[in-house]
This record gives sequence, C-alpha cells and structure tokens, in this order.
Amino acid sequence: MKNILSLFLAIALIGLPTIVNPTPTRADNKDEDRLQNAGMVMKEIIDIPDDIPQSLLDKADCVIVIPSVLKAAFIIGGSYGRGAMTCRSGDDFQGPWSAPTMMSLEGGSFGFQLGGQATDFVLLVMNTRGASSILSSKVKLGADASAAAGPKGRDAEADTDVTLRAEVLTYSRARGLFAGISLEGSTLRPDNDGNEKIYHKKLDAKDIALHSAVPVPSPARLLIDTLTQHSPKNLAK
Repeated sequence: MKNILSLFLAIALIGLPTIVNPTPTRADNKDEDRLQNAGMVMKEIIDIPDDIPQSLLDKADCVIVIPSVLKAAFIIGGSYGRGAMTCRSGDDFQGPWSAPTMMSLEGGSFGFQLGGQATDFVLLVMNTRGASSILSSKVKLGADASAAAGPKGRDAEADTDVTLRAEVLTYSRARGLFAGISLEGSTLRPDNDGNEKIYHKKLDAKDIALHSAVPVPSPARLLIDTLTQHSPKNLAK
C-alpha cells in the first residue's frame, strides 16, 4: 500500500508545472561583469597619476571603457570588444556622471596587441559633437569622429594642436603598460541589446547617458563612483 501511494505521489508531482527561477541569465551576467570590469579598469588607471592627465579627464564630456579585448579570440583578423560609456549628464554635459550605456568597439585588426594579450581601452570624448555622434549611431574613428592617441603623464603636453582638435582621445593598457594608442579605422556603436539586458527594457543610449533620471545599476557603481571622486565637474566650459 505504501508503495502504491508513493507511485501516485510521484505521478502527481510530474504533472505539476515547473517553477522557473527568475535569476538573471548568463547573458545578463556577462553584461554585468563587463560593467564591473570597466569600473576596475578605470579605478586602476586613474589611481596612477602618470597615466591619464587630470586636466584632460576634467575636460572630457564622456568616458568609454572597453575592458579586455582579446585579439587571439578572433580567427579572422578582426577584434571586437564590449564595454560602457558614461557622460556628464544634461544637454550641456555639466551634470553628474550618468548611468552607463553599453558600447561595442570593432576594428579590422588591432596590430598593437601582441601574443594574444588582453588589452583594455579607455577613450575620452572631448566635446559635444563627438559625444552626440557616438551616442546616436555607429561612428568610425578618424572619419566620423576625429581621434588621436591621448597624451599621458602628469607633465604631458595636453594642449597640443592634435589634442585640442581631437574629439576622442584613445588609450590602451596591455601587459601592465599604459599608453596613448591610435584607434583610427575602428568603429564605436551603442550596444542596444546590452542596454536592454542591463536595464530590463529598451532604452535609447542618449536617454541613458544624458538624463540623470536613469538609475545607476549596482554593477556600474565602481565606475561612476571613481569618476565622481576624481573628476566631479566638467572644467572644459
């Protein structure tokens, strides 16, 4: 009798609907990992005075961090990285650092990556035109937006003609070495799929980056807090 009852109970349990655990998918977790890694990269770089000149960071409208781009992961000569972009909020880029919009960086072949080493990229967007272009659509650096290798070091000549003319200043870090690097020919675009996974709804990149009403997701707190601590105001204007 006991065996018969156990059999009926097992059959009944099989017929019950499966309870789905509402935990984030692995894809969601990957985008959250990118935000956390972007924060760690920014903090490590900004804590070293000889990396990005403070005067340039204080004049930047936006910052893009693309952590750990791996050339070795791409069989056909191209490279692809995903990260985050945060801007000083408001139409005049004078407000606090915004919630991040996810970004994608694509290039034909990043020849400066050696031996499959992971390379982190930090890009400073120096004016309104450059920021608006990148937030609106796919942009080719050096064509749609002027770009230059960023100067480094606390005594760097940050007011050279090249620096003043560039809309985007680009930096890389590989094998522990940090340097300005040319990314001309690479493209940047908003990663709308990544934004939807992070914010759980469709949001335009401009709405995220320019309006402080969008809350900062917890994985991005290190990135935003680091920039807020080290560069709270836009001194370009």
